Amino acid sequence: MGSADEDYNFVFKVVLIGESGVGKTNLLSRFTRNEFNHDSRTTIGVEFSTRTILVGDAVVKAQIWDTAGLERYRAITSAYYRGAVGALVVFDITKHQTYDVVDRWLKELYDHAEASIVVMLVGNKTDLTQAREVPMEEAKMFADHNGLLFVETSALDSTNVEEAFETILKEIFYKVQKQKSSQSNTVSLASENPAAPVQAERRPCCVAL
Repeated sequence: MGSADEDYNFVFKVVLIGESGVGKTNLLSRFTRNEFNHDSRTTIGVEFSTRTILVGDAVVKAQIWDTAGLERYRAITSAYYRGAVGALVVFDITKHQTYDVVDRWLKELYDHAEASIVVMLVGNKTDLTQAREVPMEEAKMFADHNGLLFVETSALDSTNVEEAFETILKEIFYKVQKQKSSQSNTVSLASENPAAPVQAERRPCCVAL
């Protein structure tokens, strides 16, 4: 048997996206290593860290990917959306411009990721509240309208960082459990009616629905 860190029931890939300088790298390091680097440089390409948490009775290994926010590195990050089951779209509450482009990031995410991906909108840098440019109510309304989870965080003083990642991981877990339960019901129904799979094969139009 391996170490406790190697024993887990699920691995969930979660991506961090948003403009350069909004604090994605520090959110990642705060959650996975409880560190904050005042001099963190712009991420070039992609890097990731992992952390294992308990969700209910299951051990979940979160694989958090940090993407470069700069335009000139965007081509590098496109492929990394593949396999992601969760995404944190991060903006800086003190820079409205980083919030204005959230729509564009969402479009890119939905263009490359699975439609079932769980998405959370994150307003970072609440420690700079005196310089706030994006009202919390505005961002919350946007998130609600677009079916996103929402939280405000500070990677600097740790405010809501744990809660943000744990909330999205729990949401992914419950979604996976619901899908497994649904598939189990389908299997049991099919076993009771041997003709059902044959019927499905004859009508491929209905399988796709």
